[in-house]
Amino acid sequence: MKLYKRENYLSKIRGFYNSTDIIKVITGIRRCGKSSLMQMIMDELIETGVKSENIIYINLDKKGFRSLTSSNELEEIIDSRCNVSGLKYLFIDEIQNINDFETLINAYREEGDFSIFITGSNSYLLSGELVTKLTGRYLEFEMFTLSFSEFLDMKRFYNIPIDANLSIELEKYIINGGFPGAMLIEGENNKLTYVRGIVSEIIVKDVYKRIKVKNKMNFDLILNFIINNYGMTISLSSIKKAMAKGGNNINTDTIAKYINALLDAKIIYQCDRFDMKCKKYLAGEKKYYLSDLSFCQLTNPDSRINYDHALENIIFIYAKSKDYHVSIGRIGKLECDFILKDSNLNYSYVQVAYTILSSIETENREYRSLEMIRDNYPKYVITTDYLLQKRNGIVHVNLMEHLNKNKMF
Repeated sequence: MKLYKRENYLSKIRGFYNSTDIIKVITGIRRCGKSSLMQMIMDELIETGVKSENIIYINLDKKGFRSLTSSNELEEIIDSRCNVSGLKYLFIDEIQNINDFETLINAYREEGDFSIFITGSNSYLLSGELVTKLTGRYLEFEMFTLSFSEFLDMKRFYNIPIDANLSIELEKYIINGGFPGAMLIEGENNKLTYVRGIVSEIIVKDVYKRIKVKNKMNFDLILNFIINNYGMTISLSSIKKAMAKGGNNINTDTIAKYINALLDAKIIYQCDRFDMKCKKYLAGEKKYYLSDLSFCQLTNPDSRINYDHALENIIFIYAKSKDYHVSIGRIGKLECDFILKDSNLNYSYVQVAYTILSSIETENREYRSLEMIRDNYPKYVITTDYLLQKRNGIVHVNLMEHLNKNKMF
């Protein structure tokens, strides 16, 4: 099957296709499309004239390689495929399965005739030895599940009907999520079964095995609590109290350990709060967002959608995929949903709401915090409204239209 090209990520990596001194590290939650991205890169290399025998691809999650754990075994396999001259392109999928992979990969980098691409499904891939041995010698390219614009583009690519009313497509996106594999599965129950399998795979491979969870029931309670309270301000102590109300006494150290495991496995992302008057990050209370909204359907018995939090989650992940640094702004007693900082240290401020047309009080609530910010950086109110407001230079945009056009902030 022809692959839908994830141009947002390919455009970031293309300039490094032939770099032998930089290891290209592609990270992201399992099944977000890392293996497919590698295949897209290999296809583009062949289109430019690279011979297929100069491309070495090893997927350590596939049959024939799944039992590999030794770097010596992996080295033998790579060397058996290196009997060609010229620049070689080495692609290794899910490299965290190999012990001491950092030393091996660096050895091939130092040979000078390898352009190396590796993928991994968890944050600790970029911790420990990889950082200490290869600082300045690798670049991370983080992938996410499909954005709303990619969700629509992929439907067009595979001739899947798109409703003319983008609000309906937005609801489908919130319910079904953005895992590329789910796109080609028919039936919402089947899509949900697919996502449930992904979560089970992540929990087993990236959590249980790594941190050796002793009480799986307590871990599941924390996981479900975070998923069901995404986009809400919570702290370790508030989680502990919520657990205690249900008759489960879990100490804060254990809660912190489980949350860090979920962060490392890229099931959730943390968003820190920044006091704009004191110019410092606030300890304690944080918000957590989901790497994919489909997770909500797995744990929440309430079928109603919390649109405000869902839309916040969409904007948060979209901004991360565009390489913005994202934080939550506090201005006195008010809150700005997101402060976005790009690679050039330019800022923008974003408020997200389902609608501001329901009442003047709602409109004032969403605009007030932005109006208190005195600098001249762009300010946005993002809603699903098609009737757009004009107020004090703040840009009111329709979420579906803005993301469908793949716009920045």
